[in-house]
Amino acid sequence: KRADLTSPIYGGNKVRKLERILPEAKERGKKRIVTVGAVGSHHVLATAIFGARAGLRVEAAVVPQPRTEHVVENLRADLAVGATVRPARTYVGAGVSVLLHAGRDALVVPMGGSNVTGSLGYVDAAFELAKQIEEGALPEPDTIVVTLGSGGTAAGLAAGLALAGLKTIVVGVVVAAPVWFVTGWTRRLVRATYAAAGGRDPSALRGRLRVVTTELGKGYGEPTEDGRRALEIAAEAGLKLDLTYTAKCFAGALKYVQNAPSEQVLYWHTLSSVPLAPLLENAPPVPAGLERLLRS
Repeated sequence: KRADLTSPIYGGNKVRKLERILPEAKERGKKRIVTVGAVGSHHVLATAIFGARAGLRVEAAVVPQPRTEHVVENLRADLAVGATVRPARTYVGAGVSVLLHAGRDALVVPMGGSNVTGSLGYVDAAFELAKQIEEGALPEPDTIVVTLGSGGTAAGLAAGLALAGLKTIVVGVVVAAPVWFVTGWTRRLVRATYAAAGGRDPSALRGRLRVVTTELGKGYGEPTEDGRRALEIAAEAGLKLDLTYTAKCFAGALKYVQNAPSEQVLYWHTLSSVPLAPLLENAPPVPAGLERLLRS
């Protein structure tokens, strides 16, 4: 499922969340979005791009991440579209920064856009999938394999599949730590999103989300050998992955298919495939304060 093509401006899974978050900000009379993420966060970049187009100023507190070319490009693109990016050493520090800069004119958006509002965008996606199945574009999957970072995509899909009456379960491949927090937060978000979307039968969520923790490796943003192999395999099929998120997820999907060869497995691709080159032409250099967040 090509979420990389959700927009010709900038794709990926964050776009569906912003389709819900940005209108909420406008309806509530907000002038700014204040959020948080890693220094190369796709969420921060997507929010910066689409927030600016919606007439909202975007500010983000960002934390360290291993340096890759992809991470540096994302950061420079943030600056190119006018986002205010503030360095923080830890997520606790980033949270403090958000509180200090939040105000009545700001909508505070959590990491990854993964609150109930953002997750409702993936309830919409589940119904889109149900329509595609009904139209014969694909068989009903037994399983959807998706990256599990901040949790909103997996939670919205799990809730939406239950609401749409599909049998499909979601397998979330964990790419962020601590695993106990990521898992617990996502399960709570499934229940909250289901209720917010009008769900009345919590038993429909039973077994709807499975969590795979074997692909994380040394931690968030740290490449794995399985991820590198998955990246090469995907490239042969014309699919571009990144080592932080989608390579680990695709590695998990390949293993799942090997272990369950009779199942219909749908890999949900969440990385934008839109080139950043036009933005980077006018991007400023990375300031020293942010440069220090790029770990070698």
